[in-house]
Amino acid sequence: MTAPSFGPVFADDFETLLRWRRDVRHFAARAVAEDDMHTLFDVAALAPSVGNAQPWRFVRIRSQSLRGWIADHVDAASADAARTIPTDTLQTRYGKLKLHGIREAPELLAVFCDEAPQAGHGLGRATMPEMLRYSTVMAIHTMWLAARARGIGMGWVSILDPVAVTGMLDVPAGWTLIALLCLGYPAELTDVPELERRGWQAREPVSDRILER
Repeated sequence: MTAPSFGPVFADDFETLLRWRRDVRHFAARAVAEDDMHTLFDVAALAPSVGNAQPWRFVRIRSQSLRGWIADHVDAASADAARTIPTDTLQTRYGKLKLHGIREAPELLAVFCDEAPQAGHGLGRATMPEMLRYSTVMAIHTMWLAARARGIGMGWVSILDPVAVTGMLDVPAGWTLIALLCLGYPAELTDVPELERRGWQAREPVSDRILER
C-alpha cells in the first residue's frame, strides 16, 4: 500500500485553513445540513487518542428549553467574570465582546470526556490520566478544522460552571464536560480575529514561547 503524498500546494492550503480558523460568535440564520453534521462527527473521530481510547462523547442539544437555560447560565457567569477583570479599560473592552452565540447558533454541542472508557484498556494513562481529556480536545480541534474547511463556523464557550451544565444535560456519571460548542455558518468572516479587532489580545510571536535546554 502506498501512502498518500501531500505536496506543497496542500501544505499551503492547510496553513491557510489554520490561519482562517475562527472562534465564531455571530451566526447566520442558516441550518447546517444533517449530512454535514454526520461528516463532522466522523472526521472528529479520526483524532488521535491515548491508547485509542476514543473518550469523546458528543451531546447534541436539541431542546429549546435546555438551550435557553444554558444561555441564561452563561450570561450570568459572564457577568460574574466581568467583576473580576482588574482594570476599567479591560472591563470596557470586555463589555463590547460577544461571548457566545448559544441562542442563535443552528447547532449546540456539549463535548464530554468519558473518564473510564472501555476502549483503550488503560494504555498510556497510568501516570497521566488527564490524557483522556487531552484526547477529547484533539477531537474538538479536528472537528473545528473540518468545519472551517466546509465553511461552517465554531465557537467554544468557556465562561460557565461545568458542574451546572453537566447537571442540566443529565449525562452518565464519570463524564467530564470539556466544551460547549456553537456551530453554524458565520455571519461574516474577516482576516483579523475578533479579539484582535476589539483590542483584547493580539497574537504574540511564537519565538517568545520556545525554549531550549
